[in-house]
Amino acid sequence: MTTRIILFAALAAATLAAACRTDRSAVEGTGTIEVVEVDIAPLTPARVLKVWRVEGDTVRAGDTLVSLTQSTVAAEVDARGARVASAEAQWRDLVAGARPAEIARAESELRAAESEATRTKQDLARVTALVQSGSVSAQQADAATNAATAANSRREALTEALRLLKEGARPERVSAARAEVQSARAALAAAEQTASDLVLTSPVTGVVLLRNVEPGEVIGAGVSAMTIGELAHPYVRIYVNQTLLPGVQLGASAEGVLDGMLDRPFTGSVVAINNKAEFTPRVALTDEERADLMFGVKVAFRDSTHLLKPGLPITVRINTASRP
Repeated sequence: MTTRIILFAALAAATLAAACRTDRSAVEGTGTIEVVEVDIAPLTPARVLKVWRVEGDTVRAGDTLVSLTQSTVAAEVDARGARVASAEAQWRDLVAGARPAEIARAESELRAAESEATRTKQDLARVTALVQSGSVSAQQADAATNAATAANSRREALTEALRLLKEGARPERVSAARAEVQSARAALAAAEQTASDLVLTSPVTGVVLLRNVEPGEVIGAGVSAMTIGELAHPYVRIYVNQTLLPGVQLGASAEGVLDGMLDRPFTGSVVAINNKAEFTPRVALTDEERADLMFGVKVAFRDSTHLLKPGLPITVRINTASRP
């Protein structure tokens, strides 16, 4: 009887001690650090000229990673640049109108035509008077009439030509020339953008995880040339039992510690909770099966030291008492 009482007392004491060690204000789990991986790929097929980084290098946003080339890009840029220059020259010529020397020549031709029209008119008047007296033939009179008519027509044509020369090109032609300039500039911008796309730069600050190409290789459009890991925003996925999940809230604060740095916690927060359980049968009926229900929880960290590298195991403690 005494032995039974002692065993009962010892069991009660052990149970009480275990209960005291249970922390209901936090949920712990262990996972592996992950980072957002960005694949750097060209938009068009090209040949690799130079790879500027190796695996493990730290890069900043905008750093050059890979230089590519295409055989026709430089020639196409030059051709479209020449087309822009030609279109702009034509447009400026239409806007500027006639040169002063051209207008002066047209005015001189008009004065000569006016003088000729005046002379033929006077000749026609004299011939007409002589026809009435019978001094000239009808044939000579017809010739004088035709000469006067031709001189008047030429004077009118030169007058209209001078007017059009001073007015300049029609608005429709100027608009068409302006549109041609815009089209040529757009084509040049497209060619220059294609040339710019042959220089692959990093869109984020991070570390080179994979170097997938070497100089001289031909790479297709959309094929990853390099993979960058964004170390500034690491995260980890842990799995929480369904009995503890109600205490985990989106936005709840969390801390993570690495195996070799237990005295230096990293601050984070819960950013996602899976809607479906994992590692469980479709229908959980027994107590044992319900205990196997696990839900994935994503915890994101803020790390400016870049110590949280991909693949490192980390122990996470989620504060269930905090609320977002």
